[in-house]
Amino acid sequence: MTTPARPGLACYRHPERPTQISCVRCERPICPDCMRPASVGFQCPDCVAAGQASIRRPRRTTAARVTVAKLGPVTAGLIAVNVLAFVVTVATAGGQIMANFRSPIFADLATAPFLIADGQWWRMLSGAFLHYGLTHLAVNMFSLYILGRDLEHYLGSLRYAAIYFLSAIGGSVAVLFFSTPFGAVAGASGAIFGLLGATGVAMYQRKANLRSLVAILAINVFISFLPGISLAAHAGGFLIGAAAGAIVIYGKRRSQTILAGLVGLGAVLIALTVLGTALLLS
Repeated sequence: MTTPARPGLACYRHPERPTQISCVRCERPICPDCMRPASVGFQCPDCVAAGQASIRRPRRTTAARVTVAKLGPVTAGLIAVNVLAFVVTVATAGGQIMANFRSPIFADLATAPFLIADGQWWRMLSGAFLHYGLTHLAVNMFSLYILGRDLEHYLGSLRYAAIYFLSAIGGSVAVLFFSTPFGAVAGASGAIFGLLGATGVAMYQRKANLRSLVAILAINVFISFLPGISLAAHAGGFLIGAAAGAIVIYGKRRSQTILAGLVGLGAVLIALTVLGTALLLS
């Protein structure tokens, strides 16, 4: 409701104009030219201007800001080592990009169960840095980039590296038990599946929507059944990655608890490796 001005008053901005109307906010008399409609009654120009100045206007941006985790040093280093290993095997295979497995270096480093049982223990890890051709390398490095970029940022570089290498060895342990003894496998897929398992644990702990992860996992499981792909390495890497991820994530940032858990998991892998090689030699 507009407040009537006291008799004999004039507009505060135009003293020569008598008025009977006052501003509903400051109660100063206002003439028809100074009346500004309000939700109830009229306000003076000064009160309207003050009200508009107090309204916080949204900031205008020319482009949306998208926060993307920077590529961590471990992920970048792993990609670099894998690419370097591929270049070396191509060079020593006579420049055959799609047949680099003919390199003598490839033959000396691939994950071969019977040769591991014969004492060539380095093959438990070295095979994770070799790839059969450019397509195999490109798919795995792209997956490593996508998964590793955010997971390393979330867990920290050292813990992330521990999960990666434990998963790689976990994949090799599964190969010892479930693959042909006289065959050879190679690729970072076991370690990458481990990162996928750890990512699933992280998403579950944060109560995130797991549908996208399930879709990615389903696609990769389908790929695992294609000829030439080691399903055992994928499964072993995934399980160890999920276990290591649970140790890190549910360790509540307690370094000693996390370290003890990861060392214990590593000890289990060593014991399984010894058992697997013993079974191959028996």
